[in-house]
Amino acid sequence: MRRREFGKTSLGVLGATLLAAPSEAAEGAAVATAACAVDFPKGPGLTQYVGQFVLQTKYENIPAEVIELGKKSILDGFGLALAGSRADSGAISRRYIEQCGGNGKATVIGTTMKTSPRFAALLNGISIHAHDFDDTQLAAAKDRVYGLLMHPTVPVLAAVFALAEQRPISGKGCLVAYQIGAEVECKIAEAISPRHYQDGFHTTGTCGPFGSAAASAKLLGLDLQKTLNCFGLAASQSGGLRENFGTMTKPFQAGHAAETGLVSAEMAGLGWTAAEQILEAERGFFHAAGGSYNPSAIMNRLGQPWTFADPGVSLKPYPSGSLTHPAMTELARLIQLNNIQPSQVEKVDVGANHNMTTTLLHHNPKTGLEAKFSMEFCIAILLLERKAGLSQFSDKVVQRPDVREMIRKINFYVDPQAEGAGFNKMTSILKITLKNGKVITGQASFGKGSPANPMSFDEACEKFRECAEFAEWPPAKTEKIIAFVKTLESAPDMSALTPVLSSSAAG
Repeated sequence: MRRREFGKTSLGVLGATLLAAPSEAAEGAAVATAACAVDFPKGPGLTQYVGQFVLQTKYENIPAEVIELGKKSILDGFGLALAGSRADSGAISRRYIEQCGGNGKATVIGTTMKTSPRFAALLNGISIHAHDFDDTQLAAAKDRVYGLLMHPTVPVLAAVFALAEQRPISGKGCLVAYQIGAEVECKIAEAISPRHYQDGFHTTGTCGPFGSAAASAKLLGLDLQKTLNCFGLAASQSGGLRENFGTMTKPFQAGHAAETGLVSAEMAGLGWTAAEQILEAERGFFHAAGGSYNPSAIMNRLGQPWTFADPGVSLKPYPSGSLTHPAMTELARLIQLNNIQPSQVEKVDVGANHNMTTTLLHHNPKTGLEAKFSMEFCIAILLLERKAGLSQFSDKVVQRPDVREMIRKINFYVDPQAEGAGFNKMTSILKITLKNGKVITGQASFGKGSPANPMSFDEACEKFRECAEFAEWPPAKTEKIIAFVKTLESAPDMSALTPVLSSSAAG
């Protein structure tokens, strides 16, 4: 029986049970319960295994290659926090925290504001994700059964930086907590049933709290029981819906994931209790949020291999949904190769799998935020301007007459070939028809910045500088941040970042 059919059958049994006589109701409930028990995989000791991984992992256990890859994403995250501090979502969220009286000593990146670690994690997480320009992970290894899109850095880095400012934490301490957090959340995202994402959950908002919780528990030195309680509390606050893509609420979901894990760790440290088998329990996270999961994707798999090594993490070349990037990377190549001019374009067909067409749900965007989840806009703006940076994704640009006209020429559809390639790829098939009848074609499954076509550290630095320039950040501070992160493992104290990530002008 297919899982979706099983779900419908179970609901029918339960519905009939409610209308049946008492004896029949008891029998019907027993049938439904038995069906659930048979369908749901067993993973005894899974949450405890994750907790032990958090406690036992040391800096020396992490391969040098993984450390270096993580440093690129950390630099990327700080740059995006600077750029995101200038977004409307940043200003609104800071005003809200000011109304709450959230005083403290934790830095809100890109501003003069100080607040509690909890609210700093929330605000910096919102800023990192504000432009949808942060790193992504999509399971693509051959032995993965499942695998969902995840933004690994935002829930973890925002929490780690907030906590590291409050106590003497070295660069190595930061790096090990960051890698542990990213590893936990990504393996959970790989394990949960695809139904979780396909039916509307935002994985960064739902799985991200576990990454933040793992990193925070490591930094706070929680024992095993408190770490398990931390996971139980984080699971109950997990949330996020894809329907909010293209609005301010998407970055809120990412920021809330960072806040959730940090709060859960601090509460557990004070003695707060929660279920200690929250991942594998039949009323726990995997069952409630996904209906099913693949235990072998996470049990005895943490750090074997590390996510940054396999399947890898992508740095975004464009501030839009990562599912747009293979098509954009290929289109940019075709434009350059064929010197395509906007006036020559008659029509552009972009084929993809249905998971991409439903995630990139704004087919006629009206705002800059909606444009980030519009394949039609992303293709149109590249054709018109040969670039798609932070400045292009604005309400003013989206509403320009030439942009509206070009969007109408883009046909974004489900292609059988792309569908057959599987959801672990972002296969995009391009067909550009010019007014003179010439047809130009191209195809790509991964974009620039992906593990298949990675950015070097120098290229990541250039992206960081672009984000800092967008935030009107002083060049001297910009270069100090780059230098600090480049040798992060040798830093004696993370608090040295505070002055170069804080503004001397009103935030």
